[in-house]
Amino acid sequence: MLSTDKIKQAVGEEAAGLVKNDMTIGIGSGTTVFFFIESLAKKVQQGLYCKAVPTSSQTLSLAQKQGINMIELNETGSIDLVIDGADEIDENLQLTKGGGGALLQEKMVAAASKQLVIIADSNKVKKQLGSLPLPLEVIPYGWKQVQHRIESQYSITTILRMKDETPFISDHGHYILDCHFPIIKDPASLNSSLHLIPGVVETGLFVDMCNLAIIGYADGHIKHLTRS
Repeated sequence: MLSTDKIKQAVGEEAAGLVKNDMTIGIGSGTTVFFFIESLAKKVQQGLYCKAVPTSSQTLSLAQKQGINMIELNETGSIDLVIDGADEIDENLQLTKGGGGALLQEKMVAAASKQLVIIADSNKVKKQLGSLPLPLEVIPYGWKQVQHRIESQYSITTILRMKDETPFISDHGHYILDCHFPIIKDPASLNSSLHLIPGVVETGLFVDMCNLAIIGYADGHIKHLTRS
């Protein structure tokens, strides 16, 4: 049986095979994507040419160190392909993301792409979303009012994400509220209603954005899941 890192390495290598010469791609965030970056860097060293838009400052740093040509989102009209990870994936390829705090930039890059491909191990696949807290990126000003509104409206608990005993700050200067929804039955409806709350910048719900999920299993096989 493969270790978690070996599974992540396998799906990262599989995804790197999707990148063709002269593509403009998006590179996501997280531990699984790290293995994709390593695999892509090997292809670049062998002569592949591509340009890549990062979804976080951490991704930018990792990819640059590996010799991948990085550009900003404003420097491209469209993106051919985005490779990213996810916190949860349901049967319809709806996603929750943002465990690393980069959900805003991840969603902007995904929205600019022709195809969003998610790479993950099988533990991320769930019948319904909600086993993990849903991250919301919120403006620091008045964040407690946003928290109160969400908790009262949905009868849930929310927790301000902390780092080193101070609020976690996203790459774009925002806070993250982790919202403990027990089950997310209708991701599209919840995403829309959360966006109506003033102060919410973005949600970790990625609705109807993923075209393909490359899922690795401990026995070594890989499945390609597509959204109908």
